[in-house]
Amino acid sequence: MKTLVIFILFALSSFQLHAQYKGPQAAVQQQIKAILDNPKDNQGVRLTGYLTEKLSHEKYWFSDGTDQIRVEIEPEDFPAGEFDENDLIEVHGEVEKDFLESPEIDVEYISIKKIN
Repeated sequence: MKTLVIFILFALSSFQLHAQYKGPQAAVQQQIKAILDNPKDNQGVRLTGYLTEKLSHEKYWFSDGTDQIRVEIEPEDFPAGEFDENDLIEVHGEVEKDFLESPEIDVEYISIKKIN
């Protein structure tokens, strides 16, 4: 019995346990069409385009020139400088897909790429 216990302990100690990272993934540059066609809740994304219209408090239309998607931007997530619908920006955030709603992007931060 003692030999069996020693064997089991030895066998268990020889296995290496590998943990896997389960945290946020790097944002992937995407096109809006790909998000609309196959939204994945909480997927990190990076989109380049334009804020084209304010819909309500913290809700805007964002367009990549071909398609548009609703984005949610909290006031503290805007960059320090001013910009408008003609300025190229990059938004970083996560896809939000709620039941029976079209997907939107919860923006974490914005960087201004080119001011026209």
